[in-house]
Amino acid sequence: MNYQESFVNYLRYEKRDSSHTVTAYRKDLDQFVLYCTEMIGEFDVKRVDAKLVRGWVIELMEEHYMPQSVNRKISTLKAFFRFLMKNEVVDNNPALNIPLPKIRKKLPGFVEENSLIHLLDDGFFSNDFRGVRDKLIITLLYGTGIRLAELLNLKERDFDTAGCLIKVLGKRQKERVIPYPKNINQLLQQYIEIRNREVGNSPDVLLVTEKGKPVYEKLTYRVVKKYLEQVTSLEKKSPHVLRHSYATHLLNRGADLNAVKELLGHSNLSATQIYTHTTFEKLQRVYKQAHPRG
Repeated sequence: MNYQESFVNYLRYEKRDSSHTVTAYRKDLDQFVLYCTEMIGEFDVKRVDAKLVRGWVIELMEEHYMPQSVNRKISTLKAFFRFLMKNEVVDNNPALNIPLPKIRKKLPGFVEENSLIHLLDDGFFSNDFRGVRDKLIITLLYGTGIRLAELLNLKERDFDTAGCLIKVLGKRQKERVIPYPKNINQLLQQYIEIRNREVGNSPDVLLVTEKGKPVYEKLTYRVVKKYLEQVTSLEKKSPHVLRHSYATHLLNRGADLNAVKELLGHSNLSATQIYTHTTFEKLQRVYKQAHPRG
């Protein structure tokens, strides 16, 4: 087993990172290994220095990688060499002092509240299996603010329908309980009945395709994009936009920032505070429109 595989196993089994995170780290490492092989004829962790890492970063920028992607790749190398130092394979971290490309801060996009109410209440979804399932997908993403991976892992037993609570397993296998709107119960029951009748019972996963297979990421993206296109002109129409909308609408209606942090499953408040910028922008617009000296 090489050092890359040892690192990947460490992420998967000790840190218990998500499969998405592990896959991203593995791809970044494979890309760096290929670069080193092209530049110095081999990949030897003891021969990697800051100059080699800087050269890779420059090449990535010249190939027009986004700053966010480059920063993640640098973070991958930092984590990899920290792991090697911890295991006394190398003495220093060559990625430690590599400057990160500046990222232009972009506020999260969100769908207006009345647009989502219009989508969910005004007959956009058919009453067949696919229509009911798709409506449940959109309703759960917006009604609970859960991540895509959390949605895809949901099981029937995760719902406390009496208390209108849902249990999800988030990043790093952290469990949290989220309240949800009461009207989800009726939609959930409708979906389960039509699924069991037309596709079959599926105790291991809630959301399935017409063939009874678990719903997957690309399908969910297609579903969300299809319906959001009908109610918003936002450039990005993804499951995460519904999570952004959930958080923004809660804050717009006066929810406590720390409470929203817990609902979203954020480990620190700074990740949640970005949504306050969105609400501040809205307040500024309202002020300028309404105040005589605005």
